Amino acid sequence: MKPITLCFLFASIWLQSQQTVSYEEGMLSPTAKLDTISWLAGHWKGEAFGGIVEEIWSPPQNGSMMFSFRLIADGAVGFYEFGHIIETNGTLLLQLKHFDADLNGWEEKDETVDFKLVKIMEDRLYFDDFTIEYISDKEINMYVDVGEGDGKSNEVKFNYHRQ
Repeated sequence: MKPITLCFLFASIWLQSQQTVSYEEGMLSPTAKLDTISWLAGHWKGEAFGGIVEEIWSPPQNGSMMFSFRLIADGAVGFYEFGHIIETNGTLLLQLKHFDADLNGWEEKDETVDFKLVKIMEDRLYFDDFTIEYISDKEINMYVDVGEGDGKSNEVKFNYHRQ
């Protein structure tokens, strides 16, 4: 009986620690409006990837919330992201582009990295492998499932505090 209990315990811990969910083909994104996530607007700082991470989100306006992100590690900019969450077809879509420190784009000119909305709760937005969690007016968490070169992925937590 002990091995079964132990397996159940490990499975429960693993399921609780996974904060992201994946969008599966055939799913429909839930109905959502930007006004329900206006708490995301502001200037946020935290630590991740061995450095300081910073995000600045605009308030919702005309169906869009834009943002900028930067990673500073070892005294230099590691990379930037620019993007938005938009209202489209009655739901939300997170789109972004990556840039190196010299603003050379990682994606092709007309290409974006898109995260479809999977689920929305009062304190969480679940996009495809990307979760935004409201803790308080002064703190949020973001969880991103980051792909590794070997085809595996690793969930990274970003803990941000309002500036």
